[in-house]
Amino acid sequence: MNDEPDQELELTSALVPLFVITNGRALPPDNAYERTTLVSAQEGVSASARALSPEARQVLELVTEGFLSVAEVAAHTHLPLGIVRILLAQMEESGLIIARKPVPRAERVDREVLNAVLDGLKARFGA
Repeated sequence: MNDEPDQELELTSALVPLFVITNGRALPPDNAYERTTLVSAQEGVSASARALSPEARQVLELVTEGFLSVAEVAAHTHLPLGIVRILLAQMEESGLIIARKPVPRAERVDREVLNAVLDGLKARFGA
């Protein structure tokens, strides 16, 4: 007998090819789930989670408490980024998660520049 505690089984191994995890589905378009896309679970999806694969259930548990980026989900699950993107696409189609696209760089605001403009306007017009 072995007195060592049972080690937790890996979700993926050489015995379980990655295409089995994704049911043979292809990658979604690159712009659909960028590394910085934020994902979160929909409200009240715990009952639907029973029918998910172990990997998809793990992803859903990670994003239940709030938003995580696609890259963070891949890091926490130790799954390749492409596999995580496929799982997320399946879960979004099923209505289990929501995805929020990252803000494009051109639309990001530099707070220091806005504060400098505001200070200049106050100095010029005395607000």
